[in-house]
Amino acid sequence: MKVIICGAGQVGWQIARHLSGEQNDVTVVDSNPDLVNRATDALDVQGIAGFASYPDVLEAAGARDADMVIAATHSDEVNMVTCQVAHSVFAVPRKIARLRAQSYLTAIYSDLYRRDHMPIDVVISPEREVADAAIQRLSAPAAFDTEQFLDGEVQLLGLQLGPECPVLDTPLRQLTDLFSTLAAIVVGIRRDGTLFAPDARDQLFAGDQIYVAASQTDVDRTLEIFGKSTRKQERVVIVGGGNVGLAVAQALEKQTRRIRAKVIERDRGNAERAADALERTIVLNGDGLDMGLLMEANVDRADAVLCVTDDDKVNLLAAVRAKTAGNPLTICLVNDPTLVPLMGPLGIDAYINPRATTVSSILRHIRHGRVRGVYSIGDAEAEVIEAQVLSTSPISGQLVRETDFPEGALIGAIKRGRKIIHPQGGTRIMEGDIVMIFALAADVPEVERLLQVSIDFF
Repeated sequence: MKVIICGAGQVGWQIARHLSGEQNDVTVVDSNPDLVNRATDALDVQGIAGFASYPDVLEAAGARDADMVIAATHSDEVNMVTCQVAHSVFAVPRKIARLRAQSYLTAIYSDLYRRDHMPIDVVISPEREVADAAIQRLSAPAAFDTEQFLDGEVQLLGLQLGPECPVLDTPLRQLTDLFSTLAAIVVGIRRDGTLFAPDARDQLFAGDQIYVAASQTDVDRTLEIFGKSTRKQERVVIVGGGNVGLAVAQALEKQTRRIRAKVIERDRGNAERAADALERTIVLNGDGLDMGLLMEANVDRADAVLCVTDDDKVNLLAAVRAKTAGNPLTICLVNDPTLVPLMGPLGIDAYINPRATTVSSILRHIRHGRVRGVYSIGDAEAEVIEAQVLSTSPISGQLVRETDFPEGALIGAIKRGRKIIHPQGGTRIMEGDIVMIFALAADVPEVERLLQVSIDFF
């Protein structure tokens, strides 16, 4: 497939990395020649330096025979015009745009993106994706990473194992014997910075980060088995009342289980806007690094503090101060991946990576057809793919133990009709099953081939 990626920033670069690694014909366009050179030097892609919305630049990038344009520059307007030019001049079949401004995303203006108006097939909102990720973090506070699959019936949990974990030094096959009714499978382990898919003989050690696929009905029990608290969140303090913080607060107000939230926002205009939009949430205008203001917000008695300003360093320092005040759970929004290793030493419990959430959302729409969902793990180290098994798939009708999956891939769960199955070696994969598969990045193309859901198949 021929893809033009407009914007060679963090998101554009990661999408180019994914698609070029899967033998797609990828061209990267950016007005900054240094970013284009970085992409062409590190990846198997072509590069064009220029403004993506200019027709001559798109033509030089190969728009006349392109299958898809992904507009992910830093400007909403450039992304929109790029899609319009790609449609009107070059008849590109599929166009994806990243839009940040909330005014463009209001439901009452959704007609704007019809093919006879502004022809954008998929609109990605980083702020909404991040807000959804934040709500999921709060729903499983003991996890450093979490995502839902199979129509929300299976949850992927990223758990940091401490010395208090009761199942350390236990082979994974024994966990199945000890907890025979537990609907959960360990699909990935990160140890000493290396992520791998475990086999039945592998043991768990203190310091491991594990990824577990668990049925929603068994999430609390899974957390307890791995030594984690299942305490529900009742009081939340949100540092940052911009688009992300406001979206999180509004989502908390809509939940049936009442959660008392307070928002701290430094900018007076944003604070007033948040106060007008929220009904039950208290909004405080001030600096989230001010210890006095944090104590006024009762961070010491809150169940969680969520730091989602647009400044990574403010988020880190606010989380540290909240932790110092005695808060049990701090979650940070971190754009710069080089800051992630600081989370542990600083005592910060979990983080949200906007790049990873946006990349996952774009991949979900690129891998259309029988692929229903894609979630990017870590720094594009692995993916969790949700897909439907076709009659033509090599794994259809096979026992799990007989499937020719690469070593870096594991099936975490299967949905058959309304039933959720956590597979064992003797489980047979049937046509029509929806499978959730953990796969290291290098093994994703082979997994797609086995599922017959690669883009070429369609």
